[in-house]
Amino acid sequence: MLRLLRFADLDLARWAACVAASPGALPYVEAWWLAATAGRWAAVVEVGPAGEYRSLLPLPTKWRPWGRVAYQPLFTQQLGLVLTPASQHRELAAYLLLAHAHVRRFYQQLPPPAHPLPPLPPGVAAGERLTYHLDLAPAATELRLAYAADYRRRLRKNDALPQPLRVSESSQIDELIQLFLTYKEAAHTGLRPRQYAPLCRLAAAAQARGVAELRQVRHPATGALLAGALFIRHAGGLIYLFAAASAVGRASGAPLLLLDDAVRRHAGQPGQLLDFEGGSQPGIGRFFANFGARPVAYPTLAFTRTTWFPLWMRP
Repeated sequence: MLRLLRFADLDLARWAACVAASPGALPYVEAWWLAATAGRWAAVVEVGPAGEYRSLLPLPTKWRPWGRVAYQPLFTQQLGLVLTPASQHRELAAYLLLAHAHVRRFYQQLPPPAHPLPPLPPGVAAGERLTYHLDLAPAATELRLAYAADYRRRLRKNDALPQPLRVSESSQIDELIQLFLTYKEAAHTGLRPRQYAPLCRLAAAAQARGVAELRQVRHPATGALLAGALFIRHAGGLIYLFAAASAVGRASGAPLLLLDDAVRRHAGQPGQLLDFEGGSQPGIGRFFANFGARPVAYPTLAFTRTTWFPLWMRP
């Protein structure tokens, strides 16, 4: 039976069991991830005879003057339908119809589909975004051979320096966020400084679970932070969640060192992927492609249920 459950009615232990039983479920749908990025959320849940959750569609929601809206939380690339082998309701359309009755507006990004999207209910619009994936099955030496020639040259040049730049562990996300906010590209995100609070909560939650990898590159003489990145490990590989670099760091190739370090540490693992979490912007896409990563499209879904409010607001 499919039910729409508000946050107060969700059993998070059953939620965790459902996600654990779902082959290939991404960490974005974990309760701890949603708690950090959305706080509270609803869901369309398939409830079994013993009360167990057999499938679910997370619905992070906010209240707006025109009604409740379902949205994609910050720092959460994809959500979508979570299915287990016990699921009896496997068609996305059925879940969307229940969501349609609960929210006025809906927007959600789904994982890359193994097959084309099934027919969608009337009024649901599908779009597409782009990320880049790197297969981590080959050995590190083989993966580096797939880098752009200029990247390989820059890595060799750094190693030959009297004081080469090195990647090390970090434990504080705050300094990395502050670095990000100091350069002009931060303005293009449209986010205010306070909107990075979910990222702080997410980093802390991931660190508490031992799945966060916070890495940094510092100037060998001054100790100044040149670049840093937060990666999240999960059963299917590694997520390149957040990164920043100073102007000096970019000029010295520090972002290249961070990603090369991640590739080397996780290479040789069949079935594992490095998800670069981006690439729709051509310049960023080229940067990721130069590591040998391939573009991967993933779908977006949206609908708006009309109400009397916008009609009343019209002149």
